[in-house]
Amino acid sequence: MKQALAKYFRDKDIQQLIGKQLRIGVIVSSIIVFIGGVIYLVRHGHEHPSYGDFTGVREGLTTLPGIWQGVMENKGMNIIQLGIVLLIATPIIRIAFSVIAFLIEKDYLYVGITLLVLGIILFSMLGGLAG
Repeated sequence: MKQALAKYFRDKDIQQLIGKQLRIGVIVSSIIVFIGGVIYLVRHGHEHPSYGDFTGVREGLTTLPGIWQGVMENKGMNIIQLGIVLLIATPIIRIAFSVIAFLIEKDYLYVGITLLVLGIILFSMLGGLAG
């Protein structure tokens, strides 16, 4: 089974798949940010910002359920935030693809190193230790 996968997915094919994933991730996230920006400007472009008051991050922009709820309500700021989250997720998905590629190539040292990198990134994002 693994030999069949290794023959089907050559190293060059895997690298092209990873490159395509990175391009698609960046393009899709850019389109989403652009759409969110247009929606935001249409709704709030005429407002004058108050630079004397710091309001902080608006509620609903710091969690994925909050972002998704705002996207479903067609809020421009939440759509922009979704695009940024997708942009951040793009290289993380690339690391996950690399683990699969190293497994197919039976390069277990790099599988371990890549899993360690992926674990550190995920722990730092989801560990809840931020200040």
